[in-house]
Amino acid sequence: MNEAGAWTDERVELLKKLWSDGLSASQIAAELGNVTRNAVIGKVHRLGLSGRAKSAAQPATPRNAAPRKAPTRSPSHPMGGPAAMTRGAHALAPSLAPEVEVEAAEQPMPSEDVVIPFSERVTIMELREYMCRWPMGDPTSPEFRFCGARSQTGLPYCGYHARIAYQPAADRRRDRSKARA
Repeated sequence: MNEAGAWTDERVELLKKLWSDGLSASQIAAELGNVTRNAVIGKVHRLGLSGRAKSAAQPATPRNAAPRKAPTRSPSHPMGGPAAMTRGAHALAPSLAPEVEVEAAEQPMPSEDVVIPFSERVTIMELREYMCRWPMGDPTSPEFRFCGARSQTGLPYCGYHARIAYQPAADRRRDRSKARA
């Protein structure tokens, strides 16, 4: 903290008084001058100040809350049966049937990169919504391009690059275990 905002004994005493009066850290910073709200908060914590007076905006006594009325309609579901198990954080969780894993006809992953002619690759300015966005080359070089092949519907990549980008979790785990062995 600079000299203008140094914590002198007088400033610390004023800080303690303003804090106990219930002023906010921003209000205290404005009152002290040359100090930020965060500096005030830090000093309050270092001094161990905790008890604060209630500000004028906060009522000194709790409001007399009217007793809650009984619900006017019956609950939407009885509390017995399976609905009783869906309470708390799980109350709105969707109840999904277990997924049945369907064996898809696996397409063999090509062992080598698909060679895309340089003339078919596109720059970012030529890239369109239906084109594959797989980057090719060094982004810092002028020869940097994107694949540009027709992308799969709803995906940013063509079929080949989608297979590289979106590998099933089981395959990724299997590949890691092979690499460790």
